[in-house]
Amino acid sequence: MIRLDKIYTGGGDEGETSLADGSRVSKADLRVEAYGAVDELNAVVGICRTYQTEKSEDEGLARIQNQLFNLGADLASPSQEKGVRVSEEDVQQVEEWIDTHNERLEPLTSFVLPQGGDLAVSFHHARTVCRRAERRCVQLSEAGATLGRGISYLNRLSDLFFVLARTAAEGEETLWVEEAPPD
Repeated sequence: MIRLDKIYTGGGDEGETSLADGSRVSKADLRVEAYGAVDELNAVVGICRTYQTEKSEDEGLARIQNQLFNLGADLASPSQEKGVRVSEEDVQQVEEWIDTHNERLEPLTSFVLPQGGDLAVSFHHARTVCRRAERRCVQLSEAGATLGRGISYLNRLSDLFFVLARTAAEGEETLWVEEAPPD
């Protein structure tokens, strides 16, 4: 069990931080950017949970938070040879959740604006932060990191958050109205 008795160390005062293996890198390092974005996503999912009222939904979001923490921990471990712990089954579980919620929704005829109440907007926020985390992980992967199903998982999560935002809006979605550019 990890003990965090002292929260501040001063070790990052010069713009560096320690990875899980003890190596020191810039706080602007791609790996730090990737796990930082995943950490931020986890916090936004926590906000969604404060508005969530259905127990089964909250349990699913709790599982996602644990998976995101695992993903962040794996991203902070450059020496991890097996990549990340996210599995194909995790990706499939998110797809099933998407399908279940999407069945209840009317088909879209336009893009939707991020509105529809606190929970809906929180899920839209989670979607956008998730997309950023995905982009950072793609950059890290392009730099040579092994991320396994981590990118696929984030890609599906952003889709899930979109569908959950639509569900939470309960039909009170505001559609985007495209306007012609001025002449």
